[in-house]
Amino acid sequence: MSNDALLQRLRDELGARAVLADADVTGTYARDMMPLAPVGKPLAVVLPSDTAGVQAVVRACAEAEVPIVPRGAGSGLSGAANAIDGCVVLVLTKLDQIVEVDAGNRLAVVQPGVVNLDFRAAVEKHGLFYPPDPSSYDWCTIGGNLATNAGGLCCVKYGVTTDSVLGLEVVLADGSVLNTGRRTVKGVAGYDLTKLFIGSEGTLGVITKATVALRPLPQAPATFVAGFSTAEAAGEAVARAVREGLVPSLLEIMDAASIKASETYLNTDLGAGSDCQALLLGQSDSGGEVARRELAALEQICNDCGADLAYATDDLEEGKLLLQARRVVLTALETYGIWLTDDVCVPRTRIAELIRGCERISEKVGLKIAVVGHAGDGNMHPTIVYSPDSADEFARAQQAFDEILEVGLSLGGTVTGEHGVGKIKREWLAREIGPVGVRVHRQIKQALDPENLFNPGSMFSMTD
Repeated sequence: MSNDALLQRLRDELGARAVLADADVTGTYARDMMPLAPVGKPLAVVLPSDTAGVQAVVRACAEAEVPIVPRGAGSGLSGAANAIDGCVVLVLTKLDQIVEVDAGNRLAVVQPGVVNLDFRAAVEKHGLFYPPDPSSYDWCTIGGNLATNAGGLCCVKYGVTTDSVLGLEVVLADGSVLNTGRRTVKGVAGYDLTKLFIGSEGTLGVITKATVALRPLPQAPATFVAGFSTAEAAGEAVARAVREGLVPSLLEIMDAASIKASETYLNTDLGAGSDCQALLLGQSDSGGEVARRELAALEQICNDCGADLAYATDDLEEGKLLLQARRVVLTALETYGIWLTDDVCVPRTRIAELIRGCERISEKVGLKIAVVGHAGDGNMHPTIVYSPDSADEFARAQQAFDEILEVGLSLGGTVTGEHGVGKIKREWLAREIGPVGVRVHRQIKQALDPENLFNPGSMFSMTD
């Protein structure tokens, strides 16, 4: 089938308005938020509005031997949704229905194009809570969260996306529809195919529906902040909190560079003092006396570890202001230049070592590197700032990006905690999982997608 014939078939199947072929338009769908990842020129962008439309696209592209790159809102940070030359970009944002909210069984059925924050707001009306909360939750979509197994600030207590998913509807490479999982609390029948597709970055199939578990709406959070004169002291406080069994709903860390950037951007003083080298921000959503006890225990640990400041509040507005300093870090860094954020996860006892490693890399490459991240689970986001007009600085930013991954692995960590592998960390995935792990990945891909139709070249190559 020729490209023209494929485009005409897609228009016949989906309607002309759902098939975009103008290069000026398709280019806007060609990449996500990761500047280092390679990007190609798609043949077309298609926007089906239901599962049958997705099936039609898959069957047509399979027959024409044209690869498919699934895409959500484009908020990803690994290049996993980046187009390759001649592909069809399959955009799922029009599958945007909350199909069902079953309050009695605390679950919902949702399509992939629903925005995370909109979904959270919808289930909140039923007194329920959907925990996964990526930092881009006000515009990222559930499908993208599923495809990358996204995390967020609340992972320390509630886990990543996969921990809230009961089942999926997936369109396979032959156009058939696979239903995985269950609607019950327990279920161990057969292979856990649900978890296989979550985090597969669109390489095994196209997710068109998800059944997710919901929780009772938590109490309004109480907030805690502590400032330290060394990263090591903050790291020890995190390690002690873990050892003593504390599970706050949020526990974040900011290094000196990120603190300064946020204070400048917000035109405020966080109260940590000029010598503050690390800030811990925590929340408890347990409510009432339980929350007060949790934060009092955190405060005691931080004081024992030499905190210069330790403060807790149950005032909601004050808590929002404190947490805003963490949420605006990336925006604040834009005042210095373009940012490139990394995504390494290390054992929680080695957070300070990662921060120190980033400081050394910053001095070596001559670029600002600010470290912020989810201290409660060890997932750190070292963010490199460079000038968009300097090819030399961009090259040094690339060097720093790779050296940070090297440090993360050397500390017993992983090259991605929540952003995914995509097209930017393929070689690093191979290093982390080894040749046997790569072989097994390829065997699974071959079994489900023998013609390499879905997102070829993302996560790993099918050849050495």
